[in-house]
Amino acid sequence: MNRIREIAQLGAEVLRRQALPAAETNSAENRAVIAAMKATLANTQGVGLAAPQIGESVRIVIVASRPTPRYPDAPLMEPTVMINPSFETLSESIEKGWEGCLSIPGIRALVPRFKDIRVDYTDEQGHPVQIRLQDFIARVFQHEFDHLNGLVFLDRVENNRDIFSESEYLKFFS
Repeated sequence: MNRIREIAQLGAEVLRRQALPAAETNSAENRAVIAAMKATLANTQGVGLAAPQIGESVRIVIVASRPTPRYPDAPLMEPTVMINPSFETLSESIEKGWEGCLSIPGIRALVPRFKDIRVDYTDEQGHPVQIRLQDFIARVFQHEFDHLNGLVFLDRVENNRDIFSESEYLKFFS
């Protein structure tokens, strides 16, 4: 059932809810959610997706960095499904960078994020995985991780002047 799902938009209650842990990693329910997430993300110019964005309040994200018209300089990374992820910082170094969100179309903002993190998660086969993520891919992960905790990138903005319409962003930064 690789059905493309509608992406929840800002204001949808599911985006503000704390997502529940995915119980049994390889359950039919989780496989269906992951298949829908993969199909939905592949149909966008996004570089990541969290289960709450397709209406599923469960702790699953996909990080899929790739160059797109929205992120032309994004590094290439195979789509990576992360079930029940957690992370810790490997450095206190924080950098502001531009983010957008499929759930908040037409808006970009400068968001502070940790540059160097270690992520622990369970993969689709039920194996524990630990990886180090840096820079853009670390940013994508933290953005998606926030969705699992009922946060959107605008909640992290330090100054409202750091929020741009996508059309103004493209005038200045493309």
